[in-house]
Amino acid sequence: MALSYEEKLALIKINSFSFLRADWLGRLLEIFSSPCEILKQTPERLSEEGKISLETASKFLETASRLDAEAEFGKTDKVNGKIYFKGEEGYPEELLSIKEPPLVLYVRGVLPAENSANAAVVGTRKITPYGRRAASKLAEDLALAGVVLVSGLARGVDTAVHSAAVRNGKPTLALIGTGIGRCYPAENRELARGILDTGGAIISELPFDAPPLAQHFPRRNRLIAGLSKLVVVVEGEVKSGALITAKMALEQGIDVLAVPGPIDSPQSAGPNKLIKEGAGMVLSAADIIDCLPLNLKLGLNTKKLYNEEKPPLEELSERERSVVEAIGSGSVSTDDLALALNMPISELSGVLFSLEVSGVISCADGKYSRKKF
Repeated sequence: MALSYEEKLALIKINSFSFLRADWLGRLLEIFSSPCEILKQTPERLSEEGKISLETASKFLETASRLDAEAEFGKTDKVNGKIYFKGEEGYPEELLSIKEPPLVLYVRGVLPAENSANAAVVGTRKITPYGRRAASKLAEDLALAGVVLVSGLARGVDTAVHSAAVRNGKPTLALIGTGIGRCYPAENRELARGILDTGGAIISELPFDAPPLAQHFPRRNRLIAGLSKLVVVVEGEVKSGALITAKMALEQGIDVLAVPGPIDSPQSAGPNKLIKEGAGMVLSAADIIDCLPLNLKLGLNTKKLYNEEKPPLEELSERERSVVEAIGSGSVSTDDLALALNMPISELSGVLFSLEVSGVISCADGKYSRKKF
């Protein structure tokens, strides 16, 4: 059922209240018939009819009255964005089945087509070198296969995931804990532009200029899970946001996979716990694609992922070949390679991980050597 312009304005105002709960909002809509009527009530009436505290009712109406809903449309249009409303055309079908679907969704960029192969890859902000290698490699392989990567644009694992997609010119979805008029963290501005330039989208249920408040991020995580066919946790402590996303995915009947890590690494404690409790173990992108519904896998380019033959050197990228050539016929440490190639450790680690997974090189006692073909 199409909403009137006035109803859309009212929903934008109602949606601005950070502590909105679907149960009492549903009750209010049932009682007062429309969002416009809800905003006309006194705090006392809302409290009595909606079975909410007078304090909550007062804060709700105060917050709603402060927001200029028409300005939200104007600011969103100015950045070539769009506002979608629950139940209307364009609103993602996947979100209708989650707990507390957002009333309003602000989007910059392009939402994926229905039944696209979306997979969330999430993890800690306190990423380790191992986590960066794993997240980058998995994300790159998935993106090249045609999977749409979903993450949260946070520091650490999220940044590695989105960067891999952008670097390969593939779309990725960023569900953020601020309004779409902000970029948090600020150092990801260029990455955010890359997401839009490569056909992806930046998505939020929060008002256009909403700041990065702590309570926004756990709620954001349910949207990451909701827009994905499965969730992969790369790194994260047992009580991290990534584990919250995993929990929400399981509650929604979405498969959860995890990348195993060192038993003495706090950042691998979360994924290792998930695996112990029955989550699927991820050792390659093929493990993730194996868990997608069959109809989604059919449209993916998985030939390289399931090819067990070692790639010839001519199929390597220029950067990969330079690393292999630097290793030569000896055994070389990461530090010595970084010095010889004048390459940052963070970048080199990703290349080494890719070459190791591909079977071109091997690692023993912290030193890399080239395998014989």
